[in-house]
Amino acid sequence: MRAVWYEQTGPAVDVLTYGEMATPVAGPGEVRIRLEASGVNPADVGRRSGSYRAMEYPRVIPNSDGAGLIDQVGDGVTRFKRGDRVWLFNGQRNGRAFGTAAEYIALAEQLVTPLPDHLSFAEGATLGIPAMTAWCSLFADGPVVGKTVLVTGGAGAVGHYAVQLAKWGGAQVITTVSSAMKGEQARRAGADLVVNYKDEDVVAKAMAFTGGRGVDHVVDVDFGGNIATTLKLMALNSTIAVYATNGNRAPVVPMRELMEKCINLRALVLFALPPALLAAAQADISKWLAVVPRLHTIAAQFALSDTAQAHLAVEKGDKLGTVIVDCAK
Repeated sequence: MRAVWYEQTGPAVDVLTYGEMATPVAGPGEVRIRLEASGVNPADVGRRSGSYRAMEYPRVIPNSDGAGLIDQVGDGVTRFKRGDRVWLFNGQRNGRAFGTAAEYIALAEQLVTPLPDHLSFAEGATLGIPAMTAWCSLFADGPVVGKTVLVTGGAGAVGHYAVQLAKWGGAQVITTVSSAMKGEQARRAGADLVVNYKDEDVVAKAMAFTGGRGVDHVVDVDFGGNIATTLKLMALNSTIAVYATNGNRAPVVPMRELMEKCINLRALVLFALPPALLAAAQADISKWLAVVPRLHTIAAQFALSDTAQAHLAVEKGDKLGTVIVDCAK
């Protein structure tokens, strides 16, 4: 099969190689997917650059999300058959070196979810880690119906899905953005209040929106960078769900202030969450996708041979949506 891989970490154009590799075979409990699209996440770029950790395997095929058609079913698989359209997450995680920047991937069936016919493969590849992280950040501690949810970075890949899922879950949604264009993106997703944190007072806006009570639940893209502001707008017995903290990777946790408001601090990374929670997320996302058209934002698309350029597009930090690699091109 055609694939892209790296054997040492570093700049994308220096370490990513495009060529031929052996086509994987579906083992027991696995399906093989003929990939049509691969989604590039910031974590995929971080692993390849070496900023996350050292090389975990002698050779890595990057990218963890994707969508395509099942073309081989391993022994014991009960949920899928050949020809099924699917999306997947965590392709290059949890002991797997080979991700979705390739024509094929073989992985455990529990990481695979049916892709509705009304979605393109490129749209399916935007789901994966962003949608799963958004759902788990919102619902791991129970329903959000009737609550006020703050999504920081509401135009980002995770944030955009978090806004949509929170509205579907019955919440009032506040979101922060850094530009007018991102604000419009968040409004299209259904946000009730959009605050540009560059030139507006997030705390004042959030407290006015909630009648001074504060926010019940935060889905946070940068715990360390945001905590000084976030603490000022939290309601009693509220939750901060943290899925990233790149602004300050070693923040001081103000435990006393968290205690005084009985704030539940939930830190999460998708590959370490319990299987039952992940299965619940997949099932609920499938229900959400089936109800009405949803927004799946594609920032840019690249051919498989141009995967290095796809990684550079993510590294620039100004994308709106998910960068996609077309695995069939």
